Amino acid sequence: MISNSLYSLDGILVFGLLFVCTCAYFKKVPRLKTWLLSEKKGVWGVFYKAAVIGTRLHAAVAIACVVMAFYVLFIK
Repeated sequence: MISNSLYSLDGILVFGLLFVCTCAYFKKVPRLKTWLLSEKKGVWGVFYKAAVIGTRLHAAVAIACVVMAFYVLFIK
């Protein structure tokens, strides 16, 4: 079931939203911020970039999370 939902468009959107929200939360926790978000380039830079997207576009990300939750719970 997980592999089937991972390859669908809505599964990828849910994963992306959860990843951005999680990284934005990590940016607020000091110990996690120094551990995960210290690198700004390379593979570890993806976490930093997702955290920046989550904090700068927090209103849009929150609205997208609510819309996706409504879609997953009631429409899908």
